[in-house]
Amino acid sequence: MKRTYIALLCLTLAGASAVTVAHAGRPTAQVSRAAKIGVRKTAIGTILVSSSGRTLYEFTKDHSRSDSCVKISGCSEIWPSLTTSGKPTAGSGVKASLLSTITLHGGAKQVTYAGHPLYLYSGDSGPGQTAYVGEKEFGGSWYAINASGRAVK
Repeated sequence: MKRTYIALLCLTLAGASAVTVAHAGRPTAQVSRAAKIGVRKTAIGTILVSSSGRTLYEFTKDHSRSDSCVKISGCSEIWPSLTTSGKPTAGSGVKASLLSTITLHGGAKQVTYAGHPLYLYSGDSGPGQTAYVGEKEFGGSWYAINASGRAVK
């Protein structure tokens, strides 16, 4: 009986490790320094991107300066919030006056632009991808944002 419990414990721990490793390849929203927001020309227009060149999204279910995704089961795993450890900085073509942050539950600071909380998409495999712009998930649509703070559909 004791061996059965030990075997189950080992399987449980192995499964937890596999889950951790499986998620390790996803882009994360956490940054170790101040987030830098830039712009990039794409097939749908010039849009905001993270410092690594990944498309930044707004969620139409959000209200100004409020993240609705964190309140929906599974949403944050697919659409992680872009967070920062300091004041976000504006790259060339980005209006610094439109950059700000909101505080999420737990104290993390999410970057906002023109009042829109910013998100990444966990399925992006590289910089400048726009295939997910207009995606309808979790009760709203996910759009890119231009330097004026307007949705790019």
